Amino acid sequence: MIKQKNIIIAAGGTGGHVFPGINLAEHLTNMNFKVEIVTDKRGFKYLEKVKTFKISILPSSPLVSNSILLFLFSSVFISYSILRSLIFLIFNRPEIIIGMGGYASFPISLAAYILRIKFIIYENNSIIGKANKYLLPLSSKILVSNIQLEGIPQKYQNKILEIGNIIKKEIINFSGKNNKFDVKKLNILVLGGSQAAKIFAEILPNIFKNCSDRGINLKIFQHCTPSQNEYLKSFYDKTNIEYEVFNFSDNLIYFFSKVNLAITRSGSSMLAELTNAKIPFISVPLPTSADNHQFKNALYYQKKKLTFLIEEKDLNNKLYSLLNDIYKNKSLLDDIISRQSQYSDKNVYENINRVLEKIFDEKN
Repeated sequence: MIKQKNIIIAAGGTGGHVFPGINLAEHLTNMNFKVEIVTDKRGFKYLEKVKTFKISILPSSPLVSNSILLFLFSSVFISYSILRSLIFLIFNRPEIIIGMGGYASFPISLAAYILRIKFIIYENNSIIGKANKYLLPLSSKILVSNIQLEGIPQKYQNKILEIGNIIKKEIINFSGKNNKFDVKKLNILVLGGSQAAKIFAEILPNIFKNCSDRGINLKIFQHCTPSQNEYLKSFYDKTNIEYEVFNFSDNLIYFFSKVNLAITRSGSSMLAELTNAKIPFISVPLPTSADNHQFKNALYYQKKKLTFLIEEKDLNNKLYSLLNDIYKNKSLLDDIISRQSQYSDKNVYENINRVLEKIFDEKN
């Protein structure tokens, strides 16, 4: 009997790192690998309901450098995390580790290097993250969503393998037939993580009211925090704007089938999902994102004419005008859908299979 190959996926911190890790774990499990996700406490909140593969929690921390005391504390904690990871790997030694980026993947990847366990890293942003930048010299390969990744020194270019965005297969295969533009109504999906949900709920409703008052027919599907439910419902009821509010959904296809436009933060996975689903979107980068990576993500899509880009500070001045232009000119969305139709991440899982096959062949 052929023994199952054991793969560990290190994915913690934000949903932008965890969700691609979940998608990859589900694919590899279906390919008959023995898969385990190693995460931290922050990442575990996205994994609590997962039953299809094993999950382990290890401590992690970013390196804090804005004060000597915090720097020393975080350095000691990271050292402790590496020690915990070493012990974990000694008792749970995999054939390979795949780090999904973010500081939660750093300790176990470094521990893998110490124990001579091969590891590869994945980067889906338009600029390499800090953790991946530190791990790059030690990793076997870096898998990237697009080859135009910033921040990789020339001497490591030979490690780059472009595979695409690791998003849900259901979204890659989503036809987008139901989201054709209806000139009579804008059906707008408002998306974002917890920070975006809070800010968007504070800023966007008044802009939507302005649109409605000036004759733009719209319906809003808005992601918000649970504490904002009543406020948003009351606001939209008073303004006679059709709406549906929700707190979290792992079934975005339900909403994708109902809308013809999205307003979203600029996390790489979300931009890729909307593009694959052929839904035009307005990118609003998180202004505090590390290395301004969300702005760079949005800029990448804007240069390909796949999105409209508005910075958060300009929402009140620019969003109404853009929505008004879109409402009056159907071709603005048609043009984006046409370009989105030429893009697909349908080969991403085949690309991953080839990478792993080659690595396993080299080990043998």
